[in-house]
Amino acid sequence: MAAHRPVFLGIWGVFVLVLIQESKPVSWEEWWTYDGISGPAFWGLINPEWSLCNKGRRQSPVNLEPQRLLFDPNLQALHLDKHKVSGVLTNTGHSVVFTVDNDTRQPVNITGGPLSYRYQFHEIHLHYGLFDNVGSEHTVDGYSFPAEIQIFGFNSHLYNNFSDALHRAQGIVAVSLLLQVGDLSNPEVRLFTEHLDKITYGGQSMEIKRFGVRELLPDTMHYMTYDGSTTMPACHETTTWIILNKPIYITKQQLRSLRELRQGDMRHPKAPLGNNFRPPQPLHHRPVRTNIDFNSEHGPKNCPTMNRDIYYKANSWK
Repeated sequence: MAAHRPVFLGIWGVFVLVLIQESKPVSWEEWWTYDGISGPAFWGLINPEWSLCNKGRRQSPVNLEPQRLLFDPNLQALHLDKHKVSGVLTNTGHSVVFTVDNDTRQPVNITGGPLSYRYQFHEIHLHYGLFDNVGSEHTVDGYSFPAEIQIFGFNSHLYNNFSDALHRAQGIVAVSLLLQVGDLSNPEVRLFTEHLDKITYGGQSMEIKRFGVRELLPDTMHYMTYDGSTTMPACHETTTWIILNKPIYITKQQLRSLRELRQGDMRHPKAPLGNNFRPPQPLHHRPVRTNIDFNSEHGPKNCPTMNRDIYYKANSWK
């Protein structure tokens, strides 16, 4: 252990030096990034309350290996309410986040799938790469997608709000949509990307009216699920992940617009916002269950597949 101590002290010394140089108080939220000495490998060292980021054994994201998926015949169909909601799209300096209005009279509920409780939609996070070969947090047999949308909800049966549920058992659900480049975008993705010039810099936000969360989802009933964590500090291990077995599409132009977003404000734009993904974490013997029956009586032609040679092949069987 002694051999590693000077490295840790050196890193901590850099943080202390930066703190001293700052003229304004700096919150923990501003400390972490996706690269360098404040990147994912160091999140658990920056703040003791984030120790799960380094020491946890149920961390997310993960690499999904098709040959290790466990078919679970008891998994139900996933359901999201269809009605539309309004909210705010924000460049947080870490990600592009859509947060639903607090005064929404009719919340979007997420039920079914592997869930035993009702979850209430709270926000959406968008992760993407500066190049098409990286961007998603979850990978399939080592293959990265250019972007990933994560739909977060909190357990409204047991907890009052998202912040409360974040720390609690079975508190959070995250529905993951992997994005592929295509000629025609998902219409709801277009709502996020058509006015990105209004949130070029960190801290800027814009209102979005009548957003259909359900309409983001691809046309498939099939998914993979596992118990994991949030993918940014404090890496709370309270999240049930559901990754749908079909991509949705984003255009090259939309990705270009996303890649123009910056982490900092107008005076200090800093680095591009992109490449805001945490690398896959060890599974540590966790099962990844699926409702894809590879041995279906319908036969291999009609059976949905996650064949590792063709990566995330969308099912044609409905």
